[in-house]
Amino acid sequence: MSQNSEFNKVDYIEICEVGPRDGLQNEEKLLTVDQKIELIEEVVAAGAKIIEIGSFVHPKAVPQMADTDEVAKRLKRYDGVEYRALIMNLKGVERAEANGITKAKLTVSASKAHSLSNLNKTPEEAVKGFEEVANFAAKKGITISGAISTGFGYPNEGIIPIEDIYPIIDSYLQIGVTELSLSDTTGMANPQQVYEYAKAVKEKYPQILWNLHFHNTRGMGLANVVAGMQAGITRFDACFGGLGGCPFAPGASGNIATEDVVHMVNAMGVRTDYDLDKLIVLARKVQDYVGREVSSFILKAGKSIV
Repeated sequence: MSQNSEFNKVDYIEICEVGPRDGLQNEEKLLTVDQKIELIEEVVAAGAKIIEIGSFVHPKAVPQMADTDEVAKRLKRYDGVEYRALIMNLKGVERAEANGITKAKLTVSASKAHSLSNLNKTPEEAVKGFEEVANFAAKKGITISGAISTGFGYPNEGIIPIEDIYPIIDSYLQIGVTELSLSDTTGMANPQQVYEYAKAVKEKYPQILWNLHFHNTRGMGLANVVAGMQAGITRFDACFGGLGGCPFAPGASGNIATEDVVHMVNAMGVRTDYDLDKLIVLARKVQDYVGREVSSFILKAGKSIV
């Protein structure tokens, strides 16, 4: 199919590989540091330019990420590849800095109920609480990005109105964050909503570099990517093998699979930096390492394109 098709609003997308963090953090089987580094190295070889290598959070909270310091310390760096990690507080960004990570991501829930129950803060108050993190990062040359989780909906509240997202974006801007991800953590988004929300935030906040993050909880992840592309978004998160899940939907599928996204957009004539065949080999290895069948469609059915 021609890259100039009227259907395609973009001819290239950038995919951040979040498997080492958002994928593995939900797995019962704990991978070794060597295994994690191997997967990161192979996804770089497959073309990844942005990788979320882990999270600097309390090991008791997320035991799967307890070795992120060691992973970051031992990981070989390649020119042109961004290695980022999730942080939640000042201690997290200090650990990132100590281990040579120069890109860190903050996250806050768009759901008021979720934010209040977990942090006893509104989403806006939670972002304001990150001010000391942002100040430390600026002094140390660390770039901070932000994520708005449950950005499309939350089971106990239903759809999150776009008007509730704007004050959170404003709060991020106030602490100097200009790269944001609108994240469908609960897998509640639908393509029309994605198109409308993405179009709205792009128009209202053109100074922000926008990213979309989808889970395939209800089978709409790939359709949501297309909707985001139609709205002009060119950056998306995805995860090798489609690992992950949602704590609010036990047994649900995880993140959209990197190889599924690449296969789909390639068939549409949209370019990425990835080698699909290498991604498929990687997904098979991921499946072996976690010891269970993963949710990747391409791993099951194979490619429909040569």
